[in-house]
Amino acid sequence: MADTATTASAAAASAANTSTDAPPFQLGKPRFQQTSFYGRFRHFLDIIDPRTLFVTERRLREAVQLLEDYKHGTLRPGVTNEQLWSAQKIKQAILHPDTNEKIFMPFRMSGYIPFGTPIVVGLLLPNQTLASTVFWQWLNQSHNACVNYANRNATKPSPASKFIQGYLGAVISAVSIAVGLNVLVQKANKFTPATRLLVQRFVPFPAVASANICNVVLMRYGELEEGIDVLDGDGNLVGSSKIAARHALLETALTRVVLPMPILVLPPIVMSMLEKTALLQARPRLLLPVQSLVCLAAFGLALPLAISLFPQMSEIETSQLEPEIARATSSRTVVYNKGLITSEPWWPLPGYSSWPVVA
Repeated sequence: MADTATTASAAAASAANTSTDAPPFQLGKPRFQQTSFYGRFRHFLDIIDPRTLFVTERRLREAVQLLEDYKHGTLRPGVTNEQLWSAQKIKQAILHPDTNEKIFMPFRMSGYIPFGTPIVVGLLLPNQTLASTVFWQWLNQSHNACVNYANRNATKPSPASKFIQGYLGAVISAVSIAVGLNVLVQKANKFTPATRLLVQRFVPFPAVASANICNVVLMRYGELEEGIDVLDGDGNLVGSSKIAARHALLETALTRVVLPMPILVLPPIVMSMLEKTALLQARPRLLLPVQSLVCLAAFGLALPLAISLFPQMSEIETSQLEPEIARATSSRTVVYNKGLITSEPWWPLPGYSSWPVVA
């Protein structure tokens, strides 16, 4: 009965929306196809849209009620697909999908760039002291940990010790790499002062990349013993594979090395060129504002582009997996969710309860 009502309401919404380009609404599904780069790019642009930070309480209640009406087949006439997609975007941006509680604004996916940009600026500040290096690396990993925890999968709760373990491992590795590289650069007698300053600006990237790898290993090592689910072409569960888990862990680790590149590598390159301009040489006080704008642009533009390069699901031939997996299906290949850019493998394919913590 409920399915019939939902189908009827979806048909009514689709019929009312013939004058727009919005695709037919699907509750809980992404608006854009995830099989193409463009679809994933548009999907992530919706996820990080900072305008949802300014949605009022009244507008949130209206969005939630509209989706409830659609779900129960009581949608009022004249509601368009565009309105339904907008309502779902608002709800997903503000409320946790499992608990339906509001996520603290700095830890929402839509708040990741506005609240994360000052940290990126701090990471890339030139001439950092030991104390400032430690502080910004610690603050960055603390922010990442809070985002991970706020958007965790509440249907399969993990012990707090798991998050603490991943957090401490990330902080220790990031701080150790950053401090160690800075010391090595300072002791490199062959470098000129200008070269030393330029090299120091790239130190945050290997520090963050190593922390990402450490976090992935510490948070997901249990998969190597338990395996991860593999699905056939129709989405049916075939079994649990430890071999697929190894592939997923390696792919995730490599991906999380690549993703911070545009955020932590592009700004130093751009700033090294801008600092030579007559404007900034004559007005050195503009250096920090300009660097902040460069970091914001890199964060806001390069991040969704980089994330969109990688599909969430990975394919592998059954002949490469355990014999019991190969015997359990007639499909030549199976797919698995590799937990692409999140710190845990629980990001559902069409879902939204996770965020790519990459910097």
